[in-house]
Amino acid sequence: MQIAYTMAPGRGDTDLILFQVAQRLMQAGLTPCGTVQINTDRTDGGKCDMDVQVLPKGPVIRISQTLGKEARGCRLDPAALETSVALTETALRAGADLLIVNKFGKHEAEGRGFRAAIGMALEGGVPVIVGLNPLNQVAFFDYIADLGCELAPDVGSVEAWARAQVSARAAGADCAARASSAA
Repeated sequence: MQIAYTMAPGRGDTDLILFQVAQRLMQAGLTPCGTVQINTDRTDGGKCDMDVQVLPKGPVIRISQTLGKEARGCRLDPAALETSVALTETALRAGADLLIVNKFGKHEAEGRGFRAAIGMALEGGVPVIVGLNPLNQVAFFDYIADLGCELAPDVGSVEAWARAQVSARAAGADCAARASSAA
């Protein structure tokens, strides 16, 4: 089972890293599934809008709600998140080289969100990359136990890990196919 996580120090930096990694992997002919987050600044001075691009070629879904400039509550739109999860699980079942989850957030920490998709990928031998933030770090480590690998928060490190995992998985499948054809 291969799962890795990365956590960049700046606000939105992890999102940018995972977005760039997904783009590079797709340009190389790989098929990631999952989501990458795209933040858009608002002109009214409110917090940014949060959208996710469903991979590999799915829609962009707004996962934030506009609650007003002074709002302090969670802006996540749970229904939009669950839509992106359902699309991801469909893509995962159709066959993907790896799963990218933009963030192991509050919903995942509570057993919802992308948590089942992560489990499905790991059970199927599909490598997983997760964006992590300090707020949900403890819950993430409780979930993965000692299975995770920390990646430096830069595009090159995350991309190299992903390519290595996909290559190792493909080599394992080739060996299994040769062994069954020889029998």
